[in-house]
Amino acid sequence: MGLPALEFSECCLDSPQFRERLRSHEAELEKTNKFIKELIKDGKSLIVALKNLSSAKRKFADSLNEFKFRCIGDAETDDEICIAKSLQEFATVLRNLEDERMRMIENASEVLITPLEKFRKEQIGAAKDAKKKYDKETEKYCGVLEKHLNLSSKKKESQLQEADSQVDLVRQHFYEVSLEYVFKVQEVQERKMFEFVEPLLAFLQGLFTFYHHGYELAKDFSDFKTELTISIQNTRNRFEGTRSEVESLMKKMKENPHEHKNISPYTMEGYLYVQEKRHFGTSWVKHYCTYQRESKRITMVPFDQKSGGKGGEDEAVILKSCTRRKTDSIEKRFCFDVEAVDRPGVITMQALSEEDRKLWMEAMDGREPVYNSNKDNQSEGTAQLDNIGFSIIKKCIHAVETRGINEQGLYRIVGVNSRVQKLLGILMDPKTATETETEICAEWEIKTITSALKTYLRMLPGPLMMYQFQRSFIKAAKLENQESRVSEIHSLVHRLPEKNRQMLHLLMNHLAKVADNHKQNLMTVANLGVVFGPTLLRPQEETVAAIMDIKFQNIVIEILIENHEKIFNTVPETPPSNSQLLLSRKKSTESKPPSCSERPLTLFHTAQPSEKQENRNSIINSSLESVISSNVNSFLNSNSAPQSNLNSSDLELEVIKPNRPNSLPQNPSPTSPLSPSWPMFSAPSSPMPTSSTSSDSSPIRSVAQFAWLSVAFPIFCLIYLACPTSLPFPLCILLKTPSAAICIQQERSFQMSPVPAEPWAPPVHLWSPMCSPGAQAGAGRSHWC
Repeated sequence: MGLPALEFSECCLDSPQFRERLRSHEAELEKTNKFIKELIKDGKSLIVALKNLSSAKRKFADSLNEFKFRCIGDAETDDEICIAKSLQEFATVLRNLEDERMRMIENASEVLITPLEKFRKEQIGAAKDAKKKYDKETEKYCGVLEKHLNLSSKKKESQLQEADSQVDLVRQHFYEVSLEYVFKVQEVQERKMFEFVEPLLAFLQGLFTFYHHGYELAKDFSDFKTELTISIQNTRNRFEGTRSEVESLMKKMKENPHEHKNISPYTMEGYLYVQEKRHFGTSWVKHYCTYQRESKRITMVPFDQKSGGKGGEDEAVILKSCTRRKTDSIEKRFCFDVEAVDRPGVITMQALSEEDRKLWMEAMDGREPVYNSNKDNQSEGTAQLDNIGFSIIKKCIHAVETRGINEQGLYRIVGVNSRVQKLLGILMDPKTATETETEICAEWEIKTITSALKTYLRMLPGPLMMYQFQRSFIKAAKLENQESRVSEIHSLVHRLPEKNRQMLHLLMNHLAKVADNHKQNLMTVANLGVVFGPTLLRPQEETVAAIMDIKFQNIVIEILIENHEKIFNTVPETPPSNSQLLLSRKKSTESKPPSCSERPLTLFHTAQPSEKQENRNSIINSSLESVISSNVNSFLNSNSAPQSNLNSSDLELEVIKPNRPNSLPQNPSPTSPLSPSWPMFSAPSSPMPTSSTSSDSSPIRSVAQFAWLSVAFPIFCLIYLACPTSLPFPLCILLKTPSAAICIQQERSFQMSPVPAEPWAPPVHLWSPMCSPGAQAGAGRSHWC
């Protein structure tokens, strides 16, 4: 219920009802005054609390800003970079928010505390002063009135009139004070409706401004928040795969730690106890020792894990000899003596076990050390990048694209291992895997087919993207600029051998189609990178560092999928040099046998019985002249047009046909006709079928051709260098024996080519011209071979 109105007309009457209504107004003013005082006190406490909150949040932001993520490895992925800078982004947002909060706090004192204090002091304080004055005048008026009424009527008229006038003055003054007091009371009651509420509204407006600023910050932060959420999810997914790989490696290390040692620059390293002589006897000090077999350098570092990792100064000596210590000559077990070139006396060392001592002894006495061998190739060797291999991959891709490209979890969900092996056995069997068959039966599940494809790629002798390029691909993925990554990977892909690049192109085209249907199969480019990264770019050794690089392998695969058209269909801007290409071809022989066109000539020498050598020399001398003259005549008669400038003798020519036998023996025995006891030139990848009647296997003819070759070949080179226009196309001369060939190319690019050794004869370097890739492909130019 509201307050009653105070009428000015009642001020003269000053009735009890008037006084009651006035007291109700006074009580309301007192209540308002107390409320404002409490509100100001709470407001000041709120401001202090807000300042403390702001300080706490600023300290929290500073802590976030100071922390720096350190990831495992020498580089970070884009997701890790985004996560690493997230703390700084959080700190920036919090600081920005606290800056706005401080502005709100500073304004709160001005818009809330000051106006309320002013209203309480000026308005309510003035009403209190008016009440005091009103009460004083009331007492004065009541006292004068009582005194006046007590005057005797016997007083003189003049005294009575003077008393009446004095009472009238006091009454008039009381009446004026009463009116002013009522006016002030009602004014304050009305003023508090806006002067009291308005500061509160201004404070809330500042609070809303602060909240709105936070909303704007949240909007600006939303893009980074989305990016960070994706990065966190990708990192979580990679963590699951990395954790399983690390756990698997840990179990392997537990089962057999010696087979999973790191490839170290040291021949041998580990802890040894070294006997040191003291004044009152000897003591055994624990050292971490390393030994390099090439330099025979032993380095000893005093170190004990129990003492908190404190070590002494390094000591290095050059090994002179190493001798096992006899068991009965020393109380300690597993001891051996080392003599140094640059240190007098004998150094007695104690190994940790008998096996450890044997390893140190083997390393130091010059015998071959036991190196760690990679065990991840146990199932390799059966798969090759040949026609069958391409046929298997194409069949699997065709089945996936026609029957199951929209299946969820494609390539991530694995099939039953027994069925996968059975399908691979059928596909890899030359009897059942015919080239005409292009489809896999519908009875095979899609997850079995995808698992078979991945398993076949893992069964290759080396990863599809090759061990020697693995570090280069990883470094390319670590580049900061995305364009630089694509450009470097583009260049590296074109350094791969042709078959590897073709297979990779086939696979990336397929994975791009899979990624295009990610809304149905849920296999995005990132998911496909997680699946195929460890398969196509597996490291040569299993280490934690290699597992931590899996994330960069995944990035390489993502780049290949997203940019497959550019990478495989265009030539890189800075193509690799010829030396790099030849180096890559040379290294690729470790993982696949070179084709016939890629193998240079090899001269094989075998031991000759002394009694047979004289007979062969006589045969050569008697038949050499006739063979050379007949070959020259046949060559000039059959090739007079294109070789009109040739005046020297030459061989008979045969045109090399592009086809070769489907099945060739790979390792002929030393006693077979393919490994004769006389010197011969051989193309090691192309042994011909044996024939007892063939003239090509005649020792007379082979030796004669070899002798003629040493005379005719320099003549051909001189003619070609003197008159290059007379030979408009590369001349490939093939001796009648299909085991020797020479190619002269138009560009004059000759190289010494190391030849892979056959198991039955040592290879010899032969100066042989290498046909250009264009010549091998036969694109746009005519060639004689």
